[in-house]
This record gives sequence, C-alpha cells and structure tokens, in this order.
Amino acid sequence: MKQILFSGTIGLFLTLIGTPLLIKLLAKKGYGQFIRDDGPRTHGSKKGTPTMGGISFILATIIAYALTKVITSSDPTFSGVLVLFLFAGMGLVGFLDDYIKIVKQRSLGLRAKAKMAGQLIVGIAFAVLSLQFADTRGQTPASDRLSFTQDFGWQIGPVIFVIWALFMILAMSNGVNLTDGLDGLATGASVMVFGAYTFIGIWQYQESCANVPTAGPGCYEVRDPLDLAVVASALMGACFGFLWWNTSPAKIFMGDTGSLALGGALAGLAICSRTELLLAVLGGLFVLITMSVVIQVGSFRLTGKRVFRMAPLQHHFELKGWSEVLVVVRFWIIQGMCVIVGLGIFYGGWQAAK
Repeated sequence: MKQILFSGTIGLFLTLIGTPLLIKLLAKKGYGQFIRDDGPRTHGSKKGTPTMGGISFILATIIAYALTKVITSSDPTFSGVLVLFLFAGMGLVGFLDDYIKIVKQRSLGLRAKAKMAGQLIVGIAFAVLSLQFADTRGQTPASDRLSFTQDFGWQIGPVIFVIWALFMILAMSNGVNLTDGLDGLATGASVMVFGAYTFIGIWQYQESCANVPTAGPGCYEVRDPLDLAVVASALMGACFGFLWWNTSPAKIFMGDTGSLALGGALAGLAICSRTELLLAVLGGLFVLITMSVVIQVGSFRLTGKRVFRMAPLQHHFELKGWSEVLVVVRFWIIQGMCVIVGLGIFYGGWQAAK
C-alpha cells in the first residue's frame, strides 16, 4: 500500500511545482488558448491563457509511477505500463491537435481523419497488447469478455474485443474533451473517478483470486489490481495538483493534450480492472455531457430545433445565467454522486457473488 501513497503524493507534488513553470514557458512562447466566437461571451477573457497543460500531469503521472517503483524496489506490471501507454499515446495525439491550433492558428487543429487515425493507432495497439502477457495463472491485462463489476457472459473474441475497446477509448476521450469547457470542470471530475479506481484496485487486490487459499467465491480475476491502483493514485494526485492552477480563474488549460489523455486513462483502467460497463456510472458526468451533444445534434438534424440553448450541457446553464463557478461546483456534485453510486454497485456486486 506504500506504493499507492507514494505515487499519489509524488504526482500531486510534481504538478503543484511543475505547472507554474510550464505556464511561464507556454506564455513566453505565446501558446495561448483560441476562443471560438460562437461560445458564451464571458469566455472572451480566457483568450490567450496558456493551453496544452496536459503536459504537466502526463509527465507528473509517469514520473510518479517510475519513482514509486524505484523507491519501493517493486517491479512495474504489464497492466500498469499499458494504461500509461494509452494515457501518454492519446495525450500525444491531443498535443499535435493543440500545437496545430496554436501555431497554424487553425481553430479545428488536426484534420478529422488525421486525429481519428492517431487515436485508432494508439487504441488498437493498446487493445491488442492487453490480450498478451499472460501471468502464471493465465491472466492477461484485459479479457475478451464483457465486464460490469467483474467479467460476465461469453467470450466475444479478440476482434470484437478490439472494436469494443476502441469504442470505449474514443467515447471516454471525447467525453472528457467535451466536458473540458469550464475552468476545473473536467480536472475535478477526473480526480473523483481516479479516486474511485484507486479504491477499486485496492479492493480487488485484497479479494484477488490469486490469494490462495483465502480467495472466496466473489474473488476477482484481475491480473495486476494493486498496480492499477498505483497508476490511478498517481493520476489522481497529478490531476489534483493541476487543479490548483486550473480552477477558476484558470491560469492554464489542459487542452486536447490533457482531455484525450485522461479519457484514455479512464478507459484503460476500466478495461484492465474488468469494470468496463461500470465506467459509464463512475464517469456519469462525462456520459451526461456527451449525451447532451448527441441529443442537440440529433434534434436539430431531425426537427431543425435545439433542445438546449447550447451544447455541451455546461454552456446551456451558462447561457441561462449561472456563473461559471456555480456550474462547475454543481456538476462536481453530480459527478460525486455518480462515483458514490458506482462504488455502491461495485460493492453490491461483490456481496452478491459471495
């Protein structure tokens, strides 16, 4: 358990002291946020705020994980490294998107096909590799069975699993990206979900089927649950430290660099901890905001009318007169309730399997 404390603390410390250095560097180079003209008028003051802040917590998370392994003289695991690979790989795609927006002054960044290609390459590599590297019990980082609180049902096979994993990765990346529209909103929500996955990893480790002969009927067939908790803790700490600088009024934005990376990490943790469908509950705010965009676009195309004043959902409430801080805090409360419900379902699943 020392690993979990070390990774979270180091991640927090690194972003607290490292982010202001990144802010100065980005400001010096003039890498400021581009603000769309069709957004809420109150966002005009955000123009020029340094972006690509995701670099801060990406590096902090990876360094925190590596230092934790050195300090505790423990070995990295395939599950932990694969989640970090997905996290960093998606962050790289987001970085290229942000860089083109800033340097080329093109508001849409990477062309849609190029951006999708980058996400597909990283996602497919993760999905394929996650079905390799079986341990002595034959457990691989991921499973080709669907999962909720544990694996259930029939095997879907490697091809369908890759498609399913890609869907999760793209859905969560875009969900976090859409949520990242107000100061601290996506960062704070992510902290809560990573905290939940830290708890889940600890619980799965304590109730692992590898703990023979103490393993009970409700044990978890997860390859590296403790190391997944270490990764989740590093992510939680790094995002928490970044939130100090990202909360309103934000001194830096995470950009696509950060939002795509966080979405990838969430999907990777869900896949490797065998809680794929549970992620929709734990990350309920991301799902809610994504669905608001789907509903808005669908309604306008079918009827020519809009359901919300503006999508994503957080901007609808801004246009109704809510202050940015009010929207963020209330949405954090919603996300907190989603995490509580998700953990309750997780615990209930364990109780039912006993």
